[in-house]
Amino acid sequence: MNVHLKAETMHEPHLRAAQPGARILMCAPDHFGVDYVINPWMENQVGRADLKRAREQWENLRRHLGANVSLDFVAPAEGLPDMVFTANAGLAIGDTVAVARFHAKERRPEEDLFRDWFEARGFTIAPWPEDIAFEGAGDALPDRAQPLIWCGHGWRSHARAAEHLADIFDREAVGLKLVDPRFYHLDTCLCPLSGGWLMYYPGAFDEAAREEIAARVPAQRRIEVDEADAMGFACNAVEAGGRVFMNACSPSLQGRLAAAGFQPVVTPLSEFLKSGGGAKCLTLEVQSRAYSEQTARRPVLSSVS
Repeated sequence: MNVHLKAETMHEPHLRAAQPGARILMCAPDHFGVDYVINPWMENQVGRADLKRAREQWENLRRHLGANVSLDFVAPAEGLPDMVFTANAGLAIGDTVAVARFHAKERRPEEDLFRDWFEARGFTIAPWPEDIAFEGAGDALPDRAQPLIWCGHGWRSHARAAEHLADIFDREAVGLKLVDPRFYHLDTCLCPLSGGWLMYYPGAFDEAAREEIAARVPAQRRIEVDEADAMGFACNAVEAGGRVFMNACSPSLQGRLAAAGFQPVVTPLSEFLKSGGGAKCLTLEVQSRAYSEQTARRPVLSSVS
């Protein structure tokens, strides 16, 4: 499968180095499918995912991410088709992780599996209230230039999740209300980029949320995405070493990313869009001092088969 590299000319031509110790957690799509409906993207898609094509698309993303950042894998489990979307496993910063408390009952069995994965690798599991829904890095995105966490709420995570994250990670947590059900998670419509840049779709947020973004990110560092690019999940992107991996990206958006010093890389993920997920949904950044030391001492034995 071809990967389209655009934006050879950049105002800041050097690519950024990946963050030291950064790792990305993925889950092979062995049991992926659209088996139920818990977001608008799943409507009329039950049973229509092509698993062979999904596997090819996932492998393509994995291969190209693996050339830029270290990868780890959690074993997929039968009967949990959305476990492939590891972004929702929790939010990991340093040695601490807040494990997800899923809003949808269909995904709650994933919680123990993800918790076991983190515990086995030396992460400290932060306590989390039973009655506060929280869907991990789907709705909690650390800014890459400021000590704050952007927190989405309105569809899947509770508004009070932000205050718990602020206490756990000792940094400001900014709540942003999502108002368009198509953009049910924050990572579908907002992407913090290195250097203080922020790519987002304004239409997904209420007025107060847009004002919060404007107050914290100067206009010259904001990359506003139109509805067409947003519907292609351009904001559901993963940055690694200055490369921004995404399902789709218009020529106009490619040019703006290039002007900001990023290299957009289109990795088609159409099968996962049927379930409401893209590149960011399929990945979770994890970085732990204890875990990094542990993995440095032994070969990685995780399987993606």
